[in-house]
Order: sequence, then structure tokens, then C-alpha cells
Amino acid sequence: MKGTKSILLVGVGGQGTILASKILTNVAIKQGYDVKMTEIHGMAQRGGSVVTQVRMGEKVHSPLIEPGQADYIVAFEQLEALRWIHFLNDAGTVIVNTQRINPMTVIIGSAEYPSDALEQVKAAAPKTISLDALEIAKKLGNIRVVNVVLLGAMAKQMDIAKEDWLSALEATVPARFLELNRQAFQAGYDA
Repeated sequence: MKGTKSILLVGVGGQGTILASKILTNVAIKQGYDVKMTEIHGMAQRGGSVVTQVRMGEKVHSPLIEPGQADYIVAFEQLEALRWIHFLNDAGTVIVNTQRINPMTVIIGSAEYPSDALEQVKAAAPKTISLDALEIAKKLGNIRVVNVVLLGAMAKQMDIAKEDWLSALEATVPARFLELNRQAFQAGYDA
């Protein structure tokens, strides 16, 4: 990996955004990179936005990613991808779950969920990988592994060996959930 990589993980409270960022941070540390991470919880326990910024490289001075500087955006649902797309750099990649989760403004009727959210993301980011991570997780028997399915999809795009990702999973995920998470990672990697 050359230079500093900036990765934005965006989702909704309860989707495992923070665990995904911890796995990502763990794999970066195992690669010998300097890593900085920051989390923003916006009413996360009530279905609000959760944003994690991870930067890794030879020397990283700040965890903050400026608009137009993210190399990767991993979006746990469509609208979050659209909200944060302006953070992606021109050569960046978006990995987006096709799931739609209505925010509170949509639930109470004061806003509408854009019917073309995914199309807008794809128009703004030519390197968009969309997958139904929720359906993949359901087939594995547990919807809580959507986060690891998405990490698997991102891992395939990065210059870090799959074995190193699996080692980071082992170091981060409790043993009783490890095999399920390995399967989720592989399913995302293959998607």
C-alpha cells in the first residue's frame, strides 16, 4: 500500500459499523501501519447515523477525512452512501449494501426516501460495488453479520491478504461468533 488510505464506514445504529472499523483497524495494525480512527454516533441507538473514519499509512497525523479525500466508503445502507458520497476522492471506491432503512424524518412523514438513491451513488462514483449484504447475512442465518459481509467485499479491493483479514477477525470477534463471521467475510469477498 502506497501513501495513506482513508476509509469511511457509514451506517445506522445497530448495524455493526463500529465493530467493522475495529476489525479494519486491527488488520491495518497487523500490517505495520500507523492507524487513526474516530467515531461519530448521531443518535445511533435510535436508528441514527453512525460514521467511523479510519486512516492508515506509514505516518498518520489525524483520523479526520476531509470531503473529497476518502479512498473507500463502506455504506451499510443506500441513503448513508448518498449522504457521504461527497467525501469520496475521484479514484475512490464505494461498497454499498442495497438495504434501505428509513430515517426518522421519513418515518414521521417530513421527508421522502429518494427512490433513486443507489442510482445517484453510482452516478457520482463510477467505482461502486453494490450488494445485498442483508440477504447474504440472512442466508448465513444471522443478519448481524452484514458488517462483515461488507468488509469482505472491501477487502477484495484492497492490497491486504485475505489471511490477514481472517487473522484480524479472530483477534476481534468473540470465539463463539468467529466461524459465522468467517463465513460472512468469505461471502462478501466472493460477492
